[in-house]
Amino acid sequence: MFKEFKKFLMKGNLVEIAVAFVMGAAFSRVVSTFTARVVSPAIAKVFNLPDLDSLWTFGEEADGVPAGSFGALLAASLDFVIVALVMFMVVKAYNRTQAQEESEAEEDPGPSEDIVLLTEIRDALRK
Repeated sequence: MFKEFKKFLMKGNLVEIAVAFVMGAAFSRVVSTFTARVVSPAIAKVFNLPDLDSLWTFGEEADGVPAGSFGALLAASLDFVIVALVMFMVVKAYNRTQAQEESEAEEDPGPSEDIVLLTEIRDALRK
């Protein structure tokens, strides 16, 4: 059972997915920081607010429940859009690379089976 589990873990796709997951989580953190430290203050500055969470607030803070804020939703949406856009570009580049590799492999298929067989017959007759 352990050998089977080890074989499952060492499959290329599973390892690639694990690496992609870790890299995606780290990238998401970078994007969140970028949005919180660069984009949100810039938007808040445009609307003359202290921070983006103050943008379009509703309700009142009571009993430890914070007031609602469309600004926080906007920041989270920006995070999502940036991550989705970058992931789209990565997948598009990957697909383009795969297509190039496949076309290069198809360009030089070598001689067909008929040619190889005829060549072998010719060489045998020469002997």
